[in-house]
Amino acid sequence: MLDTEFCLEALERALSKGVPEIFNTDQGVQFTSNRFTSVLEESGARISMDGKGRAFDNIMIERLWRSVKYEDIYPKGYEHLPEVKQGLKTYFSFYNENRPYQGLQYQTPMEVHHGSQ
Repeated sequence: MLDTEFCLEALERALSKGVPEIFNTDQGVQFTSNRFTSVLEESGARISMDGKGRAFDNIMIERLWRSVKYEDIYPKGYEHLPEVKQGLKTYFSFYNENRPYQGLQYQTPMEVHHGSQ
C-alpha cells in the first residue's frame, strides 16, 4: 500500500538531518500529494520527479537501488528493522569506500568525490 503518512514521516526525519539541493522521486501518489510537496517546498529543496513509466529518467539512482537490492537486501533476507539499518549502513560504507566502478575508471565513489588518496 502506498502510504503518504509513512513517507511524510520519513521525509521530515530526513530533512531534520539536512536539506538536499534537489529531491528526486517517481510520480507515486504519496510523492505527488500536496502535503508531501508542500513540506519539500517549505524546506527549500527543489523537487524533481521522473516521468511516468520512465525508469531511465534517473538511471544512476535506479542503478544504485538495483545494486542495494540485489547485493544486500535480497541475499541477506533481513527480518527486522534494526538488522536492515545496520546492514544498509555497512553496505553503503562498502559501496562508497571499497567498491571500484568501471564507469569511474575503477575508482570508488569516495575517491572520485574527494580525489584519489
